[in-house]
Amino acid sequence: MTRPGGTWQNWGRSASVRPVRVERPRSPEGVQRAVLAASSQGLPVKAVGAGHSFTGIAVAPGVLLELDDLQGLVTADAATGRVTFLAGTRLHRIPALLRPYGLAMENLGDIDRQSISGAISTGTHGTGTGFGGIAAQVCGLTMVTASGEFLRIDETHNAELLPGAVIGLGALGIVVEVTVQCVPAFILHAVDEPVPLDEVLADAQGRAAASDHFEFYWFPHTDVALTKRQTRLPESAPRKPLPPVGKWIDETLLANGVYRVVCAASQAIPAITPPFNRLAVRLTGDREYTDRSHAVLTQRRTVRFREMEYAIPAENLVSAFRELQQLITTRRWRIEFPVEVRFTAADDLWLSTASGRRTAYIAVHRYWRVDPREYFEAVEKIMLDHGGRPHWGKLHTLGADQLRDRYPRFDDFVALRDRLDPDRMFGNRYLERVLGA
Repeated sequence: MTRPGGTWQNWGRSASVRPVRVERPRSPEGVQRAVLAASSQGLPVKAVGAGHSFTGIAVAPGVLLELDDLQGLVTADAATGRVTFLAGTRLHRIPALLRPYGLAMENLGDIDRQSISGAISTGTHGTGTGFGGIAAQVCGLTMVTASGEFLRIDETHNAELLPGAVIGLGALGIVVEVTVQCVPAFILHAVDEPVPLDEVLADAQGRAAASDHFEFYWFPHTDVALTKRQTRLPESAPRKPLPPVGKWIDETLLANGVYRVVCAASQAIPAITPPFNRLAVRLTGDREYTDRSHAVLTQRRTVRFREMEYAIPAENLVSAFRELQQLITTRRWRIEFPVEVRFTAADDLWLSTASGRRTAYIAVHRYWRVDPREYFEAVEKIMLDHGGRPHWGKLHTLGADQLRDRYPRFDDFVALRDRLDPDRMFGNRYLERVLGA
């Protein structure tokens, strides 16, 4: 978000910039005018949504386009499930926009503050072995290219570009509209329960396959996994949402309020972290409820943090996780944030972390006032040894040469970038590092 004085910073406070100019276009044509004006002045241009990427992917040293006013529904077809949104539309607004049509997003990540274009451009995902990330639900998009032209990409217009353009990292143009293949609205039956960690790891893939959606959290310094499994039901199924008071205690008081205080205090007194983690495992993560899909899939998180997440082949999950456990023990670190494990199906998108393989994700976090580098870089080495691919919007140290070896279609994407943005009008230092100059 842009602060007084013209400095933009992301949500995690891990990236900031003072752009030459900030603009807030209200329409696709407004984006087009901004791109043409920047081009005539020789300025690079970048769009930002909610600023939820932890990397510098959205840093705009030239013209920064804030898409806060580019939100809403463009078209919706209840019969086909095809829905087009303006690119800045926040994910948390989408359920209300879809409700009159009896539709829902097929899957969501666990945070819904991002814009739809930011989420797909960085490969944001949820969990479920039968489902891809949010980008896998995209069947079309429109972007403004470096030449100032509108480029439509879908099954009937430039169809060959779609697998490369959906997770475009903001490197190909400014996305102004996104068309999503939605599904009939549905209900989720959720069971959250603590399970001995060893028991979960003994059959992690089996547990993931047995539920429509499965994930687990592990607080370091404990021997328990907080599991979350969910079953999809028709919209007509009875709803039994969490009682408001119980939900407030779990999600507002404990998960955000008390947790924020403990994270802050642990900087001065690291020894409080292990006992608090053990207490957190006893107080949370044990409940059952049934509610609308978005209310179950997403969570409200107000404690600021920084994150690194790696995608590894699903069959490598247990060995990578065990090494991570051993790392924390050996280094005697006091880690206040849980490790998160999720799963997705393979897809065919060029820069998707799940491209061509069933995938497990391991995400590590630190409180935003803690320097995460030592922890993250040590975990990163483990993930790389297990075939890992870093999430594009989360912290990592890889460059183009290392990434090229991990993505079979990497050079095809670079060639598409050369075609659409030969002068790197949409470039910045992060893209220079991960894609090459």
